[in-house]
Amino acid sequence: MKGYKYLALLLVIIFMLSACTKNKSSDVDSDLPQTGLSKDTSIEELLASMTLEEKVGQMVQGARDSMPYNDVNRLWLGSVLSGGGSYPKNNTIEDWQDMISNYQGAALSTDKGIPIIYGVDAVHGLALVKGAVVFPHNIGLGAANDPELMYKMGAAVAEEMKLIRVPWNFSPCVAVNTDPRWGRTYECYSSNPDIVTKLAHAYVKGQADHGVVATAKHYVADGGAVFGTGEGDYLIDRGDAILSEEELRNTHLLPYKELVDQGVKIIMASFSSWNGVKLHEHEYLLTKVLKDEYGFKGFVVSDWEAVSGLSGSSYEENVIKAVNAGIDMLMEPFTYEKAHMTLVNAVKEGKIREERIDDAVTRILTVKQDMGLFDDPYLNKVSKEVNELGSKEYRKLAKQLVEKSLVLLKNNNNILPLQKGQKIFVTGPAANNMGMQCGGWGLTWQGDMDIGGSKVTEGVTILEGLMEYGKKYGYEIITDKEQAKEADIVLLAIGEVPYAEFMGDTKDLSIVGEKAHKDNKAAIDLAKSLNKPVITLLIAGRNVIISDYIDDWDGLVMCYLPGSEGDGVASVLSGEAPFTGKLPMPYYESVDDIGKEDAKLLFEVGYGLTYE
Repeated sequence: MKGYKYLALLLVIIFMLSACTKNKSSDVDSDLPQTGLSKDTSIEELLASMTLEEKVGQMVQGARDSMPYNDVNRLWLGSVLSGGGSYPKNNTIEDWQDMISNYQGAALSTDKGIPIIYGVDAVHGLALVKGAVVFPHNIGLGAANDPELMYKMGAAVAEEMKLIRVPWNFSPCVAVNTDPRWGRTYECYSSNPDIVTKLAHAYVKGQADHGVVATAKHYVADGGAVFGTGEGDYLIDRGDAILSEEELRNTHLLPYKELVDQGVKIIMASFSSWNGVKLHEHEYLLTKVLKDEYGFKGFVVSDWEAVSGLSGSSYEENVIKAVNAGIDMLMEPFTYEKAHMTLVNAVKEGKIREERIDDAVTRILTVKQDMGLFDDPYLNKVSKEVNELGSKEYRKLAKQLVEKSLVLLKNNNNILPLQKGQKIFVTGPAANNMGMQCGGWGLTWQGDMDIGGSKVTEGVTILEGLMEYGKKYGYEIITDKEQAKEADIVLLAIGEVPYAEFMGDTKDLSIVGEKAHKDNKAAIDLAKSLNKPVITLLIAGRNVIISDYIDDWDGLVMCYLPGSEGDGVASVLSGEAPFTGKLPMPYYESVDDIGKEDAKLLFEVGYGLTYE
């Protein structure tokens, strides 16, 4: 008996070691479970063979932070996600591949063999993963307004996502922003719904053509919420859009209608409300408008734990409200088991009709089938254009988008472009800080500042780009304050610190206000004290208030949040690339003007100077 015990122990150890062995991006994961859906089996047949527990499992999404692999198998879960800043081990390609293979293997080991769909927030590139290219945030892409480059960006992001075996992107945000005090302003392309629609369509198509499903979010009118109506202590995030249906349709619904017509497969519901009713329980908008009137055939996913904030008196009641209203998949990162149990009980108690469950699951399974996940759950068969993150090709594309996104707002006496022989004193906290360039949604949800000369991600800072281009075009960069008086001109780089979502809500949009870098004011004062021409670069996620200082500046460039390729800024300042960017949103003179018909604007939407 003792011998058998040792043999059993040895077999257990061998099994555990084999389970922990890294899966090195092999061409075929032949040793892992495969899908159970044969080519001759239809979605209808698969659905008919599923138990209630298996069906509702497909409607639940949990987060990797709290989910052991076997929970996917045990609860028949349909999806797993990484929230902001959530990644496996050392955040390498191999770490991601191993993790997702384990989740996928767990899903496929059930008798139905239905693959999960794994999702991440690749908001401006796959910035969550170490070494990936960080593209400009959407507000800068709106300033660039180049659908061809947006398509290429969508494709590039998809190609990097495939390297880590993630086929679902919680992007793009297609909110039509009306108030820059909102912390998600930089996630929006424009205040013009036509620009939003055009760019989102190009991006979604680029993703789809390269094997990744994008998500149009947040349905609907999150960009139209009224300041002061935010959820809880939030000033505006998750607030109430108080609009007529005509306004809603002509502005905020417009991008969704067009994207549905173009075949978008997944839409994420908004935390916000329309005229007092939470979107997650708004049957008219989720079902009657989106699914019935617009003909949306994909599935609607809830936002992070959003069902907990609905009008019901309990969690269970909120889940029932959401699903009956038209939510098909519940993003319940930590309460996924409770969500599963709630759905099962609600059907058994007659509070959710099984036909509603069947509709939701059919939508989810159809998207998975359309994506090819039943045939290739580990993304081994899909073609890949690159074999590493952060390729030269994609960094070059990101640099192009930076160049196109810059908006020249002021150029007195043609102070730009920089000239050969000039001595340029570069100052300000945003000149050499990758964290400020990238903003939120990076390796962490809120984003980070560079510390002690260590960059938050790989790339080129604006100062590094200027040093490089200075050698090429014959101007000298000075950074030592003691030598500042020798300079011909001053280049002042100031901006906001990183933030995301409600953490960026503010009633103070000043360039020296609460979301601004604490050293902005000192840098502004230093630049003025030198009595030399000043060119100011604004690195911010929105049109910050600068009325008290703009008259002291000879040149002014809105850079928004350019991402990892800061040499794109230097390229345009040097005249190698032209200024073509136009303001995607109005530039207010003061926060008191926001939303007023007679608002005083520093610059109109569409404003932007050129070198010509």
